[in-house]
Amino acid sequence: MAVRRPVNMLKTAWIALLALSACFMAVAAAPEDELRQTEKSWAAAVVARDYAGLERIYADQLIYAHSTGAIETKKEYIDRLRTGAQRYDAIDHEKMTVRLYADAAVVHAHVVMKGQSGDRPFNNRLMMLHLWVKQAGRWQLAAHQTTELK
Repeated sequence: MAVRRPVNMLKTAWIALLALSACFMAVAAAPEDELRQTEKSWAAAVVARDYAGLERIYADQLIYAHSTGAIETKKEYIDRLRTGAQRYDAIDHEKMTVRLYADAAVVHAHVVMKGQSGDRPFNNRLMMLHLWVKQAGRWQLAAHQTTELK
């Protein structure tokens, strides 16, 4: 009968520990990846003028604070998009940080937003803060705040 050496047992234990760690890391990264994708879906819906999609994405009590200081409700903001008073041609994330808190998440990002507000075109590099809340099994945007970066 062969006797296992302690070195082989230690090696097996290390391999098992590494595999278990990889599994935990993959599970932990999944919600962050989901939020990153949700954030990109929001940007795509705004640019595509997908009003039905935005109705689903935005929480009913949305606080939408623009870099200009203007603050709008969900209805006010979507109405401005529908009428063409505000139009986005591109929203590009330069970097993004996601922090999860149970059924809420904060996404901090640097973005470039291009479009038109009223009769004035804009091409702004902004710092953006989003508060996402999980309601009825899906992420909804509850607050949006941007600050213009010089």
